[in-house]
Amino acid sequence: MAIVLFLAFLVLVAFALFVYFIPIGLWISAMAANVKVSLANLVGMRLRRVRPQTIVLPLIKATKAGLRIDISKLEAHYLAGGDVDRVVDALIAAERAGMDLDFSRAAAIDLAGRDVREAVIISVTPKVITTEPIAAMAKNGIQVVVTARVTVRANIDRLVGGAGEETIIARVGEGIVSTVGSSSNHNQVLENPDNISKTVLAKGLDAGTAFEILSIDIADVDVGRNIGAELQMDQAEADKNIAQAKAEERRAMAVASEQEMKAKVQEMHAKVVEAEAEVPLAMAEAFRQGNLGVMDYYNMMNVQADTGMRRQISQATDPNRTDR
Repeated sequence: MAIVLFLAFLVLVAFALFVYFIPIGLWISAMAANVKVSLANLVGMRLRRVRPQTIVLPLIKATKAGLRIDISKLEAHYLAGGDVDRVVDALIAAERAGMDLDFSRAAAIDLAGRDVREAVIISVTPKVITTEPIAAMAKNGIQVVVTARVTVRANIDRLVGGAGEETIIARVGEGIVSTVGSSSNHNQVLENPDNISKTVLAKGLDAGTAFEILSIDIADVDVGRNIGAELQMDQAEADKNIAQAKAEERRAMAVASEQEMKAKVQEMHAKVVEAEAEVPLAMAEAFRQGNLGVMDYYNMMNVQADTGMRRQISQATDPNRTDR
């Protein structure tokens, strides 16, 4: 009994290995589609770690479309990391559109990271790229906001190594800014927006890209800010601030000078007080030395009193007196 179970187990394992290495259903589908795929090829794919479905099904699709592709090329492209199904779809689309696209070029485009199927579609049906609103300033300082629609067609010959949509958009934006900036008045841009598309299109912006620009249409033109006036206002504000700073500097210097003069006045007053304090000492010394008599002192005091009285009388009769 154990031997029977062991033999049954071996038969089951052998059958599982046979089904894994030889997908009978896929082989029958290929034979029904008149695609010659030997069992040895299927086993070889398994050994090379290639899923037979990813090779045989696209091969059936290509054969039904009338394309003759070597199965080894499909397998090599798969092992290189390419998308076999996408390449076959692109070849079928190109053949239907009457384009000259062979497998080697399609595989190279796919391995380069491009969507070869989308490229063929864009080659047949041009694609419209709408730019973001692009702000530019005319010579009179008025800002103009332009939105453009760029119609492009993929160039199969330049897909490998050619720049993408981002480059097209950047170049169109640069051309719009340059064209608007060379206009003397923003009204010229508003009156003739087609001049922008003509000027930009004449620059040959599609050079070195994977696309061919068919047309550049101006979808919308709006008037933005008056940047020239804003710059003048900012400059005037800056000049005012500078003038205020200089005036404040002069005022501070004047205040400092006034304080210095007040300090000098106080210093001179202190010197006067100091000198007046020496007068009594000098008179006392004169009394001791006999150089000044009592009568001389009284006469000097009378003169001072008379002088003070005359000063008070003159101030009382002065019409310009301010302390009344």
